[in-house]
Amino acid sequence: MTDDVGDIASYYNHNTEQEHQRLERHRLEYDVTWRHFEKYLPPEGSILEIGAATGRYTVELARRGYTITAVDMSVALLNECMKNVAAEGLSERVQFVMADARDLSQVVLETFDVVLLMGPLYHLVLETDRKLALRQARERLRENGLIFSSFISRYGILGELMKKVPEWIENQAEVRSVMNMGRDPNDHPQGGFRGYFVKVDEAVAMHETAGFETLALAGVEPAISACDEIYNQLEGKPRELWLDLLYEVSTEPSIIGASRHLLYAGRKRGH
Repeated sequence: MTDDVGDIASYYNHNTEQEHQRLERHRLEYDVTWRHFEKYLPPEGSILEIGAATGRYTVELARRGYTITAVDMSVALLNECMKNVAAEGLSERVQFVMADARDLSQVVLETFDVVLLMGPLYHLVLETDRKLALRQARERLRENGLIFSSFISRYGILGELMKKVPEWIENQAEVRSVMNMGRDPNDHPQGGFRGYFVKVDEAVAMHETAGFETLALAGVEPAISACDEIYNQLEGKPRELWLDLLYEVSTEPSIIGASRHLLYAGRKRGH
């Protein structure tokens, strides 16, 4: 059984600008993610970016010389990605495909050096669908190719919820469902952000079961919880030094799960 994710595509079709601005608001997430990219990415090669959204990573990757196939299931996000890539004069480096992470049959190129799965696993609430997306990603990777996957942390979101929707705690049925199953109850009304929230050990296990060797698991907002403004206000050398330190502790096991977003880096194992 696969889940109907039409409501999720609709959510992003109606929230394009909000999604484009997200990594401006969550700048530490973006900066720490790039530090991990810079550690593991090959100096050149082909990238399959599944969940490219408006192209926040696409544009910079293309600027650095990679060839990219940008995939998204939201037509509005993909159109915005195309505009942003074109505005930078990088269209010749990027191909665009509208597709679901669980079915990459529309992707023409058969194998890639790197797969980015930077968002789809937020929204695949069924375990079978998460496994299917990882299987699709692995099939498109060359031997020893790299995968980067992002998740929303089950416990790391609590600070954000307390900050933005403190009344959430009063709906104990929903609270217990998220804490126990990582998602809203089955009868929760659709139409908003419908997601799956992962536990740290689960993020590693699902990749290793799918045939990947773990290189790193990081919390990409280490030690700041929901306080993005603290980092965003830093400038110059203090900001760079704080980024150095927070990147250094981003893989510290005792704090990974407290980050809202997690980043998995792995390598495709042989059969």
